[in-house]
Amino acid sequence: MKQILKLVQASATAALVIFAGQAAAADPIVVGGKNFTEQQIMAEMTSQLLKAKGHDVDTRAGMGSAVLRQAQENGQVDVYWEYTGTALIVYNKVTTPMSAQDGYAKVKALDAAKGLVWLNPSKANNTYALAMRHQEADSLGIHTISDLANTLNGGKDLTFAVNAEFYARADGLKPLQKTYGFEFKRANIKRMDTGLTYQALRDKQVDVALVFATDGRIPAFDFVVLKDDKDYFPSYALTPVIRKAVLDKQPKLADTLNSLSAVLDDKTMAHLNAQVDVDHKSISDVCQAFLKEKGLI
Repeated sequence: MKQILKLVQASATAALVIFAGQAAAADPIVVGGKNFTEQQIMAEMTSQLLKAKGHDVDTRAGMGSAVLRQAQENGQVDVYWEYTGTALIVYNKVTTPMSAQDGYAKVKALDAAKGLVWLNPSKANNTYALAMRHQEADSLGIHTISDLANTLNGGKDLTFAVNAEFYARADGLKPLQKTYGFEFKRANIKRMDTGLTYQALRDKQVDVALVFATDGRIPAFDFVVLKDDKDYFPSYALTPVIRKAVLDKQPKLADTLNSLSAVLDDKTMAHLNAQVDVDHKSISDVCQAFLKEKGLI
């Protein structure tokens, strides 16, 4: 009887060990995302990709930027897509201007000390930009911000739509104008909410507008982004960031996430964003179609 009891106890102990091991192995990868279209797309696309690779996934999209970052630092979110400029300026308080490559290297090193690993940056750079209607930019010969400066300095009156934050911030409109050597007349500056700048430019209420480089309304409304030929705007390269503790346990996650990063650029992200914001397609459908098109799932 004692031998039977010992066998039962041993079997129970072994079962508990096996169950505990399975539970640990089955811990889901928590994928986070911020509360705007591009980030919701990236959270959904990452989740679909990881599920296709056999991972259990817990998706937590729609979070505020600061909350999401804190959640990752605290181990509540395992991976999400961050922007190099945001991490440098907002989270690490680095305001020194630097190239895209130097900025990536800097934030990668700073965040490594916090247990966060920056994987390969994509070519999608969701930075501030100046945009014009394609036809008008072509007719005026404006393709760069320097071209815009030359046109304004030559006496051409152009109106500019800008949000209140960029108008007032220390690294906003005034230093931009100083860098390029031009100045919009005060009467020609129209301050408005960020989302309205696109509508104002489309409806010919203004000639130039402040935009975000990967916004889907840029291709949808046939805008052209003026080249920042003096590299005034910092790089906001969209990059997967993962907790080192998770990557150490599952190193193949790096290859999986890098494979997605490799197929993203400004034009691609603008098109994906437009499908959701302009064409009103579901985020899930847009992500699935893209991943299949690229052969990732």
